[in-house]
Amino acid sequence: MARIAGVNIPTGKRVVIALTYIHGIGPKAAEEICNSVGIDLTRRVNELSDAEVLSVREHIDANYTVEGDLRREVQMNIKSMMDMGSYRGLRHRRNLPVRGQRTHTNARTRKGPAKAIAGKKK
Repeated sequence: MARIAGVNIPTGKRVVIALTYIHGIGPKAAEEICNSVGIDLTRRVNELSDAEVLSVREHIDANYTVEGDLRREVQMNIKSMMDMGSYRGLRHRRNLPVRGQRTHTNARTRKGPAKAIAGKKK
């Protein structure tokens, strides 16, 4: 099992698909990584040599922010929005949808289960 950026990537899958298991690398970035390192897109992870896995690991370390660093950076951005009191920061602070979705009827994922209101029935 190959280990890249602290993640065990699945061995039976194609390299392009397996790289997307790393937080911060999507399909486009995975394809760019394979092209820049010189790995064929149809090859599987278990077919890669140790040198190829090492070159992929070094390329990701040099050019991409992934996993823990990326998560930390995103959390710091959210915290700075909350500290400066921007609209998005207030929505984060109140645990409501941030990107303009309606909250009158939906948003149960963000708001939690519906709370019954006493004396509502007529």
